[in-house]
Amino acid sequence: MRTIFKIFYESIIQALQALNANRLRSFLSLLGITIGIFCIIGVLAAVDSLEDNVRSSINKLGDDVLYVQKISWAQDPGANYFKYLRRPSVIHDEYEVLRERVRNLDKIAFEVYVGGRTLKWRSNSVQGAGLTAVTQEYVDLQNLEFASGRFFSSTEAAFGAPKIVIGHEIAQGLFGPVDPIGKEIKVGGLKMEVVGVLEKAGESMIDFFNADEALICPYNYARKIANLRTNNLFGNSSIHIKAREGVNLEDLKEEVRGVMRAERRLKPKEEDDFSINQLSIIANFLDGFFNVLNVMAIIIGGFAILVGAFSVANIMFVSVKERTKLIGIKKALGAKRWVILLEFLIEAIILCVIGGAVGLGFIVLALTILTQVIDFDLYLSATNMVQGLSLSVGIGVIAGMIPAIRASGMDPVNAMRH
Repeated sequence: MRTIFKIFYESIIQALQALNANRLRSFLSLLGITIGIFCIIGVLAAVDSLEDNVRSSINKLGDDVLYVQKISWAQDPGANYFKYLRRPSVIHDEYEVLRERVRNLDKIAFEVYVGGRTLKWRSNSVQGAGLTAVTQEYVDLQNLEFASGRFFSSTEAAFGAPKIVIGHEIAQGLFGPVDPIGKEIKVGGLKMEVVGVLEKAGESMIDFFNADEALICPYNYARKIANLRTNNLFGNSSIHIKAREGVNLEDLKEEVRGVMRAERRLKPKEEDDFSINQLSIIANFLDGFFNVLNVMAIIIGGFAILVGAFSVANIMFVSVKERTKLIGIKKALGAKRWVILLEFLIEAIILCVIGGAVGLGFIVLALTILTQVIDFDLYLSATNMVQGLSLSVGIGVIAGMIPAIRASGMDPVNAMRH
């Protein structure tokens, strides 16, 4: 064991000496390793970070929620334009039917987009804010978090009170440092009382609901001031249904489908004229997208690493040639073949690990800059670091194996004559 530690120490010294003695050659040789690790591990780290963001967004919304809507998330509505245009949007009456007849639901909410509105408070105004009308259960299904105030009550929702919940950006634009709670604002010329301000949400990979620019009022109030029924391609309404604890989501889906088909009086051979979506559809699509990115990173980085591996092998062949006489002396003094083999192999690994470590350093720098630019948390995880260093070690073994075998197989007499 002591011999191995000594070999390891001497190999590190020799690797550093090789780098110092031929700086330009060493720099160019290790550049391929650095670029390859940067490409592969950098993209893997970015993909892992984005996946974490997606998963956290899904977990926040809940993967046990169904969305009954006009269009399907699994199909391109543009490619099926006339099919989706003929479909009716889901309506509040269907929400009422589902709430009464579906036994396996825990919570259900109705949401409809009313349209853009101009908001005013005193001399301040916000143009084109999107007003959404919802039923009272929406707050639980969307897991809304409040910076101040509250959501409108079930009584306010039932009687259609002119109450409104606003997002962080809306509150800043209208009120600045002033507390918005209890203040009356004009929404499209109509007075409404602010009862709640949502917590700042920031950027999210899955952003069905932009909480920072939210403008939410009771459905029964919105139906008094606007026509909520439209028949555009995408539809403007949605029914959110959360499964009861212990209920399989597929079972709930089939129950909802049966009730909706009965309500719309569809014949047995007619296809559904509505869609039941769930977040797993988007998650599966993104999984495929992330897999493509990973493969691209491996291909691009693989070429750079291949060049780097040949460069490191070249360094090792030169190192073997320069130390031929020293190898002969060591073998004449009784050094075993495996000792010489291990010495050069460790030297190649150290060179590759140095190149890989530099690549990981560049990744940390790049991800830090990107995090500031795109407002997503991108980071290099411990797993990614281990992958990068392990890959560097593997490249070192491959690049150094042939030179190390050549060195260990030298005849001591011929080597000393060199």
